[in-house]
Amino acid sequence: MNGVHDMGGMHGLGPVEPEPNEPVFHHDWERKVFALNLDEHWLYGLELLLVEKGLITVEEMRSKRPAGPAPDGLRVLRPDDVPRRLRAIRAARMDEDVPAKFKAGEGVVARNIHPMGHTRLPRYARGKRGVIDRDHGVFIYPDAHAAGLGKQPQHCYSVRFSAREVWGAEASSRDAIYIDLFEPYLDPA
Repeated sequence: MNGVHDMGGMHGLGPVEPEPNEPVFHHDWERKVFALNLDEHWLYGLELLLVEKGLITVEEMRSKRPAGPAPDGLRVLRPDDVPRRLRAIRAARMDEDVPAKFKAGEGVVARNIHPMGHTRLPRYARGKRGVIDRDHGVFIYPDAHAAGLGKQPQHCYSVRFSAREVWGAEASSRDAIYIDLFEPYLDPA
């Protein structure tokens, strides 16, 4: 997905110039707007997912009262269950025997993809050449999992890109950026 989720920045929007000792928020209203925006973003995503999975209808959501008990085979998530379920979601590392396609020191190219849905491949790295620094192991592949396609275990690698490869000839030749990338994002160099 190309958009605000691309946390690495985009060409054409100018350099990021942080202020010395810059506060997180300059004014109290910024803190409140940030919190409201974050809440609305997650609420919308949750509502959309609930409707897509058939756990609630749009009409039930608008009425703020579910029509009846949970569908067969599902149990209602109680507020006390939330912390435990969130911990389970974050535990994405898997003990699957999946052969690694790459090893440390090998050259790779980040694929130039533009998916309609979730991806953790930042736009600024697409099409860029890097070197595998290390293999973090096997994890749930978030692109597939977010689309409801199952866990699809994949290796996640730390890939070293030179600053010049990513940001151009004006970047320092001494600097590099390391990005954790899943195997389907990478091709051999």
